[in-house]
Amino acid sequence: MAPRSFWKGYLKLSLVTCPVAMIPATTDNEKVRFHTLNRATGNRVVSQYVDTETGDLVEDDDQVKGYQRGEHEFLMLEDDEIDSVALESTRTIDIEMFVPADDIDWIWYDKPHYLVPDDPVGEEAFSVIRDAMAATGTVGISRLVLYRRERAVMLKPRDNGIELWTLHYGDEIRPEDDYFEPIGDAKADAKLLEMMQTLIRERIKTWSPAMVSDPVQERLLDIIAAKKRGRKPPARKEAPVSHGNVVSIMDALRKSIASESKPKGR
Repeated sequence: MAPRSFWKGYLKLSLVTCPVAMIPATTDNEKVRFHTLNRATGNRVVSQYVDTETGDLVEDDDQVKGYQRGEHEFLMLEDDEIDSVALESTRTIDIEMFVPADDIDWIWYDKPHYLVPDDPVGEEAFSVIRDAMAATGTVGISRLVLYRRERAVMLKPRDNGIELWTLHYGDEIRPEDDYFEPIGDAKADAKLLEMMQTLIRERIKTWSPAMVSDPVQERLLDIIAAKKRGRKPPARKEAPVSHGNVVSIMDALRKSIASESKPKGR
């Protein structure tokens, strides 16, 4: 069963408008989750906000947002003051502009969502906007209030629907030159490069979601299953220990290629 939408509103381009629904494209519902318990009683424990100076419990009505402007100095902001700067268009994706699809580097992508028409009447308008973006090789840029913040969003045609990505804010992306510029410009040795390419070609496979499975999650489920049956959890595998031996890249590549070329299962 398809998950229910978590947002409903309108997609708008100039005078063309259609009702749409949005669904997160990813989920963590299948992840193992834990509660914190009191070891002595087995009861769940809860977290509470306390005053750091008095140690007194602070009730919800007495909690307020604070902006730090000094070592021990804060400026208090009420919820209505914070809400006053939010966009009014919390229910309309008004496409303000279009940019070439290749202009937005992946590093700006934040959270993916699926956008779909919310009724049959608006499906034609939705399809026209989607297909026009695909034909022009562009993506739409808009702004929307999501997850309690105003966000820039990107709309990208995908099959019969539209991907909607929230985009990172400009001050969230660290400049790459701060990290890449100190790396030397020396070119790789031609022989080493050829051998590395051979190693890569040996490992090329067709993409599958199984390639990004979570082995930690699987091991946790094994431990939980063993405890349910009253058995001892599986022994932990020891991580390989490095002895600090210096091995030449050439020797390492030769051994790697030889290992890759051996028939599997022997």
